[in-house]
Amino acid sequence: MKHFICILVLCLLGCDKNEVGDISLGAFTTQDIKLNTLIDPVVTGVTCHVASIEADLSFSDPSDSSIACRQTGEITTSMIAAIDKSKSGEVVFKKSKSIFFKTMKIRRIYDQQSQTLMYVSYSTKETSGSFKHSLSTVPLWGTQAYKSVNNNH
Repeated sequence: MKHFICILVLCLLGCDKNEVGDISLGAFTTQDIKLNTLIDPVVTGVTCHVASIEADLSFSDPSDSSIACRQTGEITTSMIAAIDKSKSGEVVFKKSKSIFFKTMKIRRIYDQQSQTLMYVSYSTKETSGSFKHSLSTVPLWGTQAYKSVNNNH
């Protein structure tokens, strides 16, 4: 039983089902660049890739991250109808980056005028005088959702 618990703990600590890459920053550092794949839970035709720094032996990970989102499948009218269209959008992913309440969040915001989904990756704690953030956009041009929206005008 003790052996099983040790294996389980190691798996939980070292495994992230969304992690697709891990780049060491050198032999004399505990920090790595982690690359994660995230599929939008509502607009499932959008996949985002997020790169962020993680420090294995630290209480807090750096706030820097970058995001790139692309259409990787069908985007339908019903998907767009189901999302929050307010100016603040909605959080589609969050991950703790510190025991001190720092979180990295990814928020989806819909730009109705240009019919574009915007994905913003940001840290909830100020670092070096600014809140770190990154932006990626996915236009609906060429999708079922774009044609349907235009037909309604």
